Amino acid sequence: MADKEAGTFVYEKELKRKKRIKLAIYIAIFVVFQVIVITAFSLTVLKAKTPKFRLSDIEIKTLTRNTSSSPSFEVDITTKVKVKNTNFGAYKYDNSTVAFSYQGSSVGQVAIQKGKAGWLTTKNIDGVAVKLNYQALTNMTAASYLDNELSTGVLTLNGNGKMTGKVELIWIMKKKKSAEMNCTIAINVQSQTIKSLECK
Repeated sequence: MADKEAGTFVYEKELKRKKRIKLAIYIAIFVVFQVIVITAFSLTVLKAKTPKFRLSDIEIKTLTRNTSSSPSFEVDITTKVKVKNTNFGAYKYDNSTVAFSYQGSSVGQVAIQKGKAGWLTTKNIDGVAVKLNYQALTNMTAASYLDNELSTGVLTLNGNGKMTGKVELIWIMKKKKSAEMNCTIAINVQSQTIKSLECK
C-alpha cells in the first residue's frame, strides 16, 4: 500500500513538473512573439520616412520670347505642388520656397505657405501661379544657348526647393524631416505646352 502511494506521489510530482515546463515554454513563445511584433512595429510604423515634394500639372498661361542679339523669355504658369506623406502620422511643414532657374540663373520663385499633409496621404496645393522671365544681357554663352533653345523650340527650366517640417508618428513621437525638390521642365515653345516634367 505504501509503495502504491509512493508511486502515485512520484507520478503526480512528475506530472506537475511537465506542466511547469509546458507553461515555461508557452511563456517563452509569447515573449518571443511580442519581441517580434514590437520590432516589426518599430521598423515600420515608428520609422519616419522622408516625404516627397514635387511639381505637377503645369499649365502655360502665356509665353513670349525674343530671339534677337539679347534673347529673352517671359512665361506665366500655374502648377500644382504635391507633398506626399507615406508615414503613419501627419507631416507638418514650414513655409518654403520653390525657385526656378535657367542655366543656373534665377528666373522666378514662389512661396509655399506652411501646412499639413495627413498620414498616408498626398497634400495637393492647387493653382500656384508663377511668373518666369529671363534676359541674357551680359553672359554671351547663356545668350547663345538660350537663342538656340528658343530657335529649336524646346526651353528647359529647373525647379528646386527644400521643405522642412516634423512628422508626428501616431501622436507620440515627433521627428524632423526635410523634403527636397529637383524638377526639370521642358517647354515646347511652339505649342506653348509642357513637353516633359521630371522630378527627383
